[in-house]
Amino acid sequence: MAKTPAAKTQAAKTRAVKPLAAKRGEQTSRDLLLAAAHQEFASRGFEGARVDTIAAVAGVNKQLVYHHFGNKDDLYAKVLERAYDGIRERERSLDLGQLKPAAAMRRLIEMSFDYLAENRDFVFLLTDENLHRGKHLKQIVNLQRLNTPLLGTLDDILKRGAEEGLFRKGMDPLQVYISIAGLGFFYFNNIYTLSAIFGRNLDGAAEVAVRRRHVVEMMMSALRP
Repeated sequence: MAKTPAAKTQAAKTRAVKPLAAKRGEQTSRDLLLAAAHQEFASRGFEGARVDTIAAVAGVNKQLVYHHFGNKDDLYAKVLERAYDGIRERERSLDLGQLKPAAAMRRLIEMSFDYLAENRDFVFLLTDENLHRGKHLKQIVNLQRLNTPLLGTLDDILKRGAEEGLFRKGMDPLQVYISIAGLGFFYFNNIYTLSAIFGRNLDGAAEVAVRRRHVVEMMMSALRP
């Protein structure tokens, strides 16, 4: 018997939801839900995301969302926390304190750009959270503790560089970090509109590489005395 249009639509929806559970084996239901939630929030934003979809993609019962996270807001806050932890973990792996100031600064700038290039979901999540004025980030108890060590490391690099005459003295590590992050974030957050406006595929590998070199050299030049 031929399927009705309604049946075909339902079948398409069913095919569109691909449970993660079958692919993840040993992961717990909590891990599966976080992975699915990250995917859903990054693609649809907080308002557009649906708990039903998150549970379906995770391949678990919807009630487990509330069991593990309480509600949709708390789940979103946990996704954001894990997203920030991801970039902080990458920064810690650089072991910048063991490098000479110029090499450490260059590596941090390169990593910050590369992380955004490789993790576009991070850009989308932060853009969406800014639309909510940081409402969910404010719920994260240890957020400042998670991010403060980075500023300490950056301050050390700046001071060591200033002592060697490589960097200007008295640079505020927070302002320097915002500049580093901003030069990459603006690019990836606006990459499609910029491509349309200027008629160039700024998302292509060659253009991204050009932007990366520009960001690194621009920041390094700005820090010199």
